[in-house]
Amino acid sequence: MSKRQAFFAGSFYPNSVKKLQKYFAHFNQIAPNVKLSNSKPKAIIVPHAGYVYSGLSANCVYANLAKEIKKVVVIGPSHHVYFKGASVSLHQEYETPLANIETDTLLAEKIYKQFDFCVLFHKAHQEHSTETQMPFIKHYLPNAKVVEIVYGDIASKDLKKIIAYAMDEEALIVISTDLSHFYDLKGANTLDELCINAIENIDTNIAQSGCEACGIKGIEAVLHYAKENGLHSQIIDYRTSYDANGDDSKVVGYCSAIIF
Repeated sequence: MSKRQAFFAGSFYPNSVKKLQKYFAHFNQIAPNVKLSNSKPKAIIVPHAGYVYSGLSANCVYANLAKEIKKVVVIGPSHHVYFKGASVSLHQEYETPLANIETDTLLAEKIYKQFDFCVLFHKAHQEHSTETQMPFIKHYLPNAKVVEIVYGDIASKDLKKIIAYAMDEEALIVISTDLSHFYDLKGANTLDELCINAIENIDTNIAQSGCEACGIKGIEAVLHYAKENGLHSQIIDYRTSYDANGDDSKVVGYCSAIIF
């Protein structure tokens, strides 16, 4: 049985069950009071840095999702290799320290065959933007199957096609993104506010608003889908790396949100 190896266990997140469970327990203990407008949203937007920095923000969404969610399509940008299109993982399992997650191979193959911009580029899947989501999914949605999609040089309108297709298959969409990178705290807050306001208002001009996000194509795509289908959004959490390390000189921003 083919397996998508966990490349970042032990760096971006713990590589043992006990340490991961400690993280989740800690996040839930210190989490702000969160009430999702819909516990079974159509899509979520979550960060993908090391858990010590962005894990709490992601946890604020994952911990409040309906446990019966059965399909999850995780869409994240490629940070390590350049390629055109979107690569779909066709591995049968996805490795996590908690336990392996079954891939929804039927849905993955359907998406791969449906769109000519979908490719099989194995190097693209040595990617933390998608991998960091998997322990959350295994812990909070234990019965879910996953599809991993990593995108490179691609138009947001094409990503929107994947999102629409997966939603028709009743899958939860996970849009993985961090916000601004390496500004001082004031600059980061200013730039991140542009992103947050655009998500909150379903503003499809987010890419022109001044928002800086490594996964902006994914955000733009899901906002276009939301606008066309009369969906709503809710910002769940915002924080920066300053909250974790106290360094206000080179800050990275993180937010979590739902589309419902």
